[in-house]
Amino acid sequence: MSVPTPPLTLGVEEEYQIIDPHSRDLYAYISELISEDQRQESRLDLKPEFMQSQVEVGTRVCGDVQGVRAEVVRLRRAVTDMAERNGVAIAAASTHPFAFWQEQAITEGVRYKELLDDMQGVAQRLLIFGMHVHVGFGSDWESKDLMIEIMNQARYFIPHLLALSTSSPFWHGRNTGLKSYRSVVFESMPRTGIPHSFESYNEYKSYEQMLGRVGAFGKQDTNAKIWWDIRPHPIFDTLEFRITDICTTVDEAVCLAALFQAICAKLIRLRSQNLSWRHYRHMHITENKWRAVRYGVKGEMVDFGREEAIPFSQLIEELLFILDDVVDDLGSREEVEYARTILERGSSADRQIAVFEAHGGERNSAEALRAVVDHLVAETKLGL
Repeated sequence: MSVPTPPLTLGVEEEYQIIDPHSRDLYAYISELISEDQRQESRLDLKPEFMQSQVEVGTRVCGDVQGVRAEVVRLRRAVTDMAERNGVAIAAASTHPFAFWQEQAITEGVRYKELLDDMQGVAQRLLIFGMHVHVGFGSDWESKDLMIEIMNQARYFIPHLLALSTSSPFWHGRNTGLKSYRSVVFESMPRTGIPHSFESYNEYKSYEQMLGRVGAFGKQDTNAKIWWDIRPHPIFDTLEFRITDICTTVDEAVCLAALFQAICAKLIRLRSQNLSWRHYRHMHITENKWRAVRYGVKGEMVDFGREEAIPFSQLIEELLFILDDVVDDLGSREEVEYARTILERGSSADRQIAVFEAHGGERNSAEALRAVVDHLVAETKLGL
């Protein structure tokens, strides 16, 4: 069976932490990395983020998950090598174990100044790091309507993928008891979280344009500041998945990208057969998102058809079964089925907590948290 017509190309953006290898704290060093990038005339496109202790990279457009793997490895290797030449380190996790947002330097620029002026204390707390996956659709209106239809249905699955990606159990030097504290911090911003459904792309654009007219996006930024967990990208012809924490290892990142692509392919295939996935209500999906935030891969989620709480591992097996007839066409069976390995090993959040406890936990908090940072730096380089 062939894959349906939309290109379903892939692109991945990752936001890394810049680490001082001596203190293990975050280090405001993005300006130096950018200038180093320019001096070396490298093709590596480093992007600053809101905090100067963050660095963002983005892959080229990839035709398949093997291309994604090659790109993520290329970018992580290049950023890591550049950082080490400058005496700093790179870590991939959605919160730093003990850094404080009050101590961070904000990146200069009109965009960030406007964000800070508009969001005030909410923006100041955004010491978080994410991963965004883009799945390509066409540029014509029919393809954009299809994108909205797939977004409406795919909303159900994205809490499952958040659980697999969780990498932010610590905040300000304490174990929060959550597996994705990044999600809690980010949802203090407007126009975040699970979106409601739309009848068409035209309805979505009408909503976006209305927000623009009333000044919701600010004076300087023409891009829509709609930061939902899944959204049509304001510039590219892609459906952008934003719900996940950044994955600490390459294998996890590739798995999540493969799962997003396969979910889109499956929903498009159902449509070609005059079928569709059930549209679940916003309140149902947000319940499962909370369970992903709180428990990650170790908890349960609700099967609303059966009205039962189901172990997350069972739901992942059901998801792999649902995707089984598209993964070979996509060439992503091995990458999609890596979800089972995440279940066995735990997500990054589970592994961080295990390292923390192995080094004394709360009884030896400072040393244990530094050990977590060392663990993250090491895991970020796995497979490079």
